[in-house]
Amino acid sequence: MINREGDEKKLRKYIIHRLIYVIPVLFGITFLTFALTYLSPGDPAELMLSATGNTPSQELIQQVREGLGLNKPFFVQYLNWLASVFSGDFGISYKYSKPVLDLILGALPATFKLAGLTMLMTVIVALPLGILSALYRNRLLDNVIRGISFLGISLPAPWIAIILMYIFALKFKLLPVMGSTNWTSIILPSASMTILMASRYVRQVRVYILEEISQDYVIGARARGVRDRSVLLRHVLRTTLSPIITQLGLSFGVLLGGAVIIETIFSWPGVGKLAIEAIFTRDYPLIQGYVVWMTIIYMLINMLVDISYYILDPRMRLEKGA
Repeated sequence: MINREGDEKKLRKYIIHRLIYVIPVLFGITFLTFALTYLSPGDPAELMLSATGNTPSQELIQQVREGLGLNKPFFVQYLNWLASVFSGDFGISYKYSKPVLDLILGALPATFKLAGLTMLMTVIVALPLGILSALYRNRLLDNVIRGISFLGISLPAPWIAIILMYIFALKFKLLPVMGSTNWTSIILPSASMTILMASRYVRQVRVYILEEISQDYVIGARARGVRDRSVLLRHVLRTTLSPIITQLGLSFGVLLGGAVIIETIFSWPGVGKLAIEAIFTRDYPLIQGYVVWMTIIYMLINMLVDISYYILDPRMRLEKGA
């Protein structure tokens, strides 16, 4: 009872420390994001008016600048924008003439769906192959798995996407080329990212397993006649679960913001494609909203991963307690 209450207090303290750490990082990201867009070429007022297809007059541009507060000093503009962000107002998109928050929230489900399926397929492929590669170390199966994984890591994601698109969409016409018309539309973009991620994780799982099976307790269990399967499932995999979960969680955060190229190639309606369009059209409010939202999501996922690592790994709790 006492230990359980003590662990709960330590966990709450750990979560509070992580939340405190998030605050300065978030302020730093928002400041850099606003500063970079502030220094970017082009007048936001003129860009917003030009998005309607008309050539605005200088008088109208000046009126809009005053209405948006763009004639005020930099730090005043930043604080006003930051106050609006904390109230949930990320501004109006120049291109779509819609609230930035609505555009991002509308595109997030598609990105979550793509990232979630990619992570699921990565685990299904990488975990068993990594275990087999470690168990058959330096044998034919290990060499084949490592060779394939090395090839997968070496290939750029856009090149993989184009090859899969040519084979399965254009050559054999088994899957749609792009868009999100039905459930099969997600297969090719997800497979493109899965090949790259699974190839990396196969090698990482192999390293974790090899490090663990060389520990004294594994050698002792084998000497006592415990079967290799029992040692692997009951001890080795449980011990290696924490670093694997940590890596997967961080990779999921990277996928949410880093699937930009794949979403663009396959015209997948996620936030990555939305961000690329915003960059090309210099839609500054949408760019700012994208960076802030991706930062918040990535930090939340990172914090959840750290908390899960804290819960799953008793050694970390002991270090924090000390």
